[in-house]
Amino acid sequence: MMRPLRLGTRGSSLALIQSDLVAQLIRSRGREVELVRIVTEGDVRPVDVAIGDGIFVAAIAAALRRGEIDLAVHSAKDVPLEDEPDLEIGAYPERADARDVLVTRTGAASLEGLGQGSVVGTDSPRRGGFLRAARPDLKVVPLHGNVDTRLRRLDAGEVDALVLAAAGLERLGRGDRIDMRFAPEVIAPAPGQGALAIQVRSADTEVLEILASIDNPDVRLCVESERAVLAATGGGCRAPVGALAAVAGGRLSLFAAAVTPDGGTRHSLTLAGSATASAARSLAAEAGVALLARVELQ
Repeated sequence: MMRPLRLGTRGSSLALIQSDLVAQLIRSRGREVELVRIVTEGDVRPVDVAIGDGIFVAAIAAALRRGEIDLAVHSAKDVPLEDEPDLEIGAYPERADARDVLVTRTGAASLEGLGQGSVVGTDSPRRGGFLRAARPDLKVVPLHGNVDTRLRRLDAGEVDALVLAAAGLERLGRGDRIDMRFAPEVIAPAPGQGALAIQVRSADTEVLEILASIDNPDVRLCVESERAVLAATGGGCRAPVGALAAVAGGRLSLFAAAVTPDGGTRHSLTLAGSATASAARSLAAEAGVALLARVELQ
């Protein structure tokens, strides 16, 4: 009897839900899976310390290298851009709504309906910059913690509203808290937001074969093209750069946007080409050059 595959995951509610989604897919292919909880730097940081690149990924990737687990599930937006020759993303199995959303204490609000000078909490320079560009009068303040922590702080009156990812709220069964979904043209989503990335050792052909059966090629093309935009601007996971791609009829549409943290300068563009990896790389490079020409990101 084959031993279960050991799937590394953070222990947060959202991470466990996402990992269980992947485990179910693998079990449907006839292979048992057991979840292995791993504490990351992001799980033990003080609640009001800003997030750094790779903070939720590094400890799990290290466990994968050491052979303590066989695969790992990450939120695609959290995976560092740097290539890791001994590790790779074996599958992008699904993607939920990639957009950001507004959540308020009272409900039934919109960005336009927030009162003058309302206080909005976010842990993201990207969200903060696009918010300030859309509503310069708002007071945008740093607010960290997992989704449940931020909702509690909102309900306790620390802020008037939050900007969060739709995917996280919906996977947690908290979609009822969403007041409005931001169009990408207002708040451009983080590259890869809403998608799950399954990481595996490059030499593990057995697990790679299993993951190939649950990989979604369209999701992979979209996520990789969005992340290529971020790479082309020289930014990391925390850069004020957003991108959202879509595939339809053999064509790839790529929306990209950047903003200065103060919201003073903002630029966006949409490019289209064939739905191939080479075309996607070219579009992403073109988008990166255009954004750098209009927005000072460095």
